[in-house]
Amino acid sequence: GRPLAVIARQPRFIAAVLCAISSYALMSLVMTAAPLAMIGCGLTQSDAALGIQWHVLAMYGPSFFTGKLIVRFGKDRIVIAGMALLVACALVGITGITLAHFWITLILLGFGWNFGFIGATAMLAETYRPEERGKVQGLNDFLVLGSAATASLLSGKLIGGPGWAFINMIVFPVVMLSLAALAWSFWLRRTAGREKA
Repeated sequence: GRPLAVIARQPRFIAAVLCAISSYALMSLVMTAAPLAMIGCGLTQSDAALGIQWHVLAMYGPSFFTGKLIVRFGKDRIVIAGMALLVACALVGITGITLAHFWITLILLGFGWNFGFIGATAMLAETYRPEERGKVQGLNDFLVLGSAATASLLSGKLIGGPGWAFINMIVFPVVMLSLAALAWSFWLRRTAGREKA
């Protein structure tokens, strides 16, 4: 197989890994902070626990049909839908601190993670040959899970400092960076396709 550095320089690889990191790290950041924010806003531990339960259901429930959606609409569109859901999650989180706001935020966060992460993982599979799979998946997992762990650790510091609204604001630039990488990858692939034609 090719050296890992060669594979990692592919625009499609960069876009896929960046979208996967964004989806997972943002989910980890907001999910970890949400129960603390809920209790800090006067809601009960039971309210926070139920919100996390709905969030987990929204994370994994769509997996029964996410693959079919990817086949029908394409990986890129599913990733874009996931990023849009993450933006919607942040918008709801910023607009209020009622129980409904927190629960809707967590549900949208779960759906956004599912579409963004699964779509990005499917994109990653386009960037390597069968014999390169192990090392590419290993690098991807290291970057994604390392970022998610860092985001989870930062959430406590951020909720105790700038607060819940600031945590939600972080979603916007991260999503914009991911969408920019996706657009760049798409443009390069389209340009290459025209040159071949």
